[in-house]
Amino acid sequence: MTSNKSNVADAKVQAEPAERLIRTINWIGLKTLYLKEVRRFMKVQLQTVWAPAITTLLYLIIFTVALGGVKPSVLGVPFADFIAPGLIIMGMMQNSFANSSFSLLVGKIQGTIVDYLMPPLSNLELLIAMVGAAVTRAIMVGFAVWLAMALWPGVGVTPAHYGAVIWFGLMGSTLLALIGVITSIWAEKFDHAAAIANFVVAPAALLSGTFYSVDKLSPAFQAVSHANPFFYAISGFRYGFIGTADSPVLFGGLLLLGINLVLGIIAYALLRSGWKLRS
Repeated sequence: MTSNKSNVADAKVQAEPAERLIRTINWIGLKTLYLKEVRRFMKVQLQTVWAPAITTLLYLIIFTVALGGVKPSVLGVPFADFIAPGLIIMGMMQNSFANSSFSLLVGKIQGTIVDYLMPPLSNLELLIAMVGAAVTRAIMVGFAVWLAMALWPGVGVTPAHYGAVIWFGLMGSTLLALIGVITSIWAEKFDHAAAIANFVVAPAALLSGTFYSVDKLSPAFQAVSHANPFFYAISGFRYGFIGTADSPVLFGGLLLLGINLVLGIIAYALLRSGWKLRS
């Protein structure tokens, strides 16, 4: 009799498994989505990592060749040493945007957005995975560009302040990754994302002191540059290499942190609302 009751109880337990609840962070799911996003761009790394690195290096080659024997000095360092850090962070930021702006958009276009929305991942975990993958791509591109510039004769890219290089590299890449996530939520076709890349990201990156010192501009254009968050990322990252900057480094670092927090809240709110993601 006791044996029969035990068998019935065992059968009931097997028939009604306990519901599994994820009460904290779903580390397994977060890691899986992050690796999925990284593997997506690594499968075509020639296009997503090495091609941008070569394109960025071409800017340095063109400017150094165009100057010929003339070696102007900017902020107390040779011109090649001045523009090299700006080119590195510019390549990092642009590719961070390209990666994050593609993730959700391609899912909406191909009808696979459910792969992002159905897994047991919170909106914050989804956001962290996509931003983390975009920053990873940015770091790979930045390292590839730095390595090529280190081997290029006449260019000094030895960091003077490693902390500034790491902080502004991460802040700049995160800034564009969050803008990319917001863009991928808003965009309904690739043309929309391309419009943001061509008419917002590219001009903001090129007109933020990458190839010149903002101190040489007129007061009006200086004010415009100081209103551009890209300027603080590039200036702070350059400070990490040459030890001088044309903006307050501490202010720029804190400003980028604040902007990233605001953009992160906006991206999280949009994911939570399901705007343009759920029918």
